[in-house]
Amino acid sequence: MKGAVFFDRDGVLNEVRLIDGSGIAPWHMDQFKILPDARKAVQTIVDAGYLAIVVTNQPEITTGELLPEELERIHAALKQQVPVHAIYCCPHHKSDGCLCHKPKPGLLEQAQREWKIDFSKSFLIGDRWRDIGAGNAVGCSSILLERAYSGDCTGAYAPAHRVGTLMEAVAWVLHRRRESL
Repeated sequence: MKGAVFFDRDGVLNEVRLIDGSGIAPWHMDQFKILPDARKAVQTIVDAGYLAIVVTNQPEITTGELLPEELERIHAALKQQVPVHAIYCCPHHKSDGCLCHKPKPGLLEQAQREWKIDFSKSFLIGDRWRDIGAGNAVGCSSILLERAYSGDCTGAYAPAHRVGTLMEAVAWVLHRRRESL
């Protein structure tokens, strides 16, 4: 069984649009911009022997704000620019009651089955309480990229570690890996 680093997409690997204090995902390809350290951060994780898996909620598919073909274009661009192994996406609205909308762990569980991932050797890097909740639900060490819009990250949504940048999150993963060897 392999270790993985699960990455939230929006606000972690690509820019979000800030609207009324909320981080909003890109709905069109012209809004999609990879963050400066994303490629280096993910490549560092891959070079360390981890799977790099993206797990993302995209409820705008259900609401019609994001067209499925536009999401495919965005994910194709992400894969072209950042060396991720796979992208798992929940297209449902949080009110749909699905098992894949973070903080529910369905996306991570699907990846675990398909890639034979050991959650005890894995990490999740996210910028919101719901990312941390999904990682915690399966026993990953969760790392919060602290943002003004992260929400209440306490209790079941408390991360193992808090950082300000993606490269700090990667450094913490590598440090924890060295400690466990």
